[in-house]
Amino acid sequence: MTKPLATEPQFRRLALIGVGLIGSSIARAARAQKLVGSIVATARSAKTRRRVMELGLADQVVDTNAAAVEGADLVIVCIPVGQCGAAAREIAPHLAPGAIVSDVGSVKAQVARDMAPHLPANVHFVPAHPVAGTEYSGPDAGFAELFTGRWCILTPAERADAVAVKRLSEFWSGLGAKVATMSAEHHDLVLAITSHVPHLIAYNIVNTARHLERVTDTEVIKFSAGGLRDFTRCRWFHMAHLSQAHWLFRPPLYTIRIG
Repeated sequence: MTKPLATEPQFRRLALIGVGLIGSSIARAARAQKLVGSIVATARSAKTRRRVMELGLADQVVDTNAAAVEGADLVIVCIPVGQCGAAAREIAPHLAPGAIVSDVGSVKAQVARDMAPHLPANVHFVPAHPVAGTEYSGPDAGFAELFTGRWCILTPAERADAVAVKRLSEFWSGLGAKVATMSAEHHDLVLAITSHVPHLIAYNIVNTARHLERVTDTEVIKFSAGGLRDFTRCRWFHMAHLSQAHWLFRPPLYTIRIG
């Protein structure tokens, strides 16, 4: 069922820091659903910034994180979780009063600890995790329907502004997602079980298959059943994100007992 388009933008200006699979999908969906008045984006590499411009994903593409957040009432940090603290420190002096700052990382407790101390008291920090993705990365990989029917989990602090949480929830609903709210610590335990442990297992199983000297890469794929093919998709999840997430997920991973 197609969602009705918003009658007026929910946010005047959306700033995207990072425009990979998730960031570019947010840009495409927000524009398709008319949820924002304008989009400004930035990325670490000049090559990615040029590609974002070529694809028309943003109304404005700038060189720095600080420039991206100027005047934005919604800022979404879409970079690897290990880089979020530095990004928060960089953008903090340039955030507009009342702005909502969020992220898309699959680790929530550590990211909150990394980002929150740098953000000024006059903005609203509402971490988020859209539980959606593919094995592809980069601005060309995104698509507007990525979040449709998928969960987006918000993990606001206990004293977070209720209006800001509601506005961000409505934004993700507008992108097509189902929205849930829980503590960052509970999120990390749930996602350690449902996402990160399966990815770790997949990575090790596929690497084992590929490194058996008597089995070629072609044979691994040719004679695999659906289960192994699914594992190969998980194994090729962008490792820059996955390796950092697993490192930061160590505490909840250690609490899991199998059998």
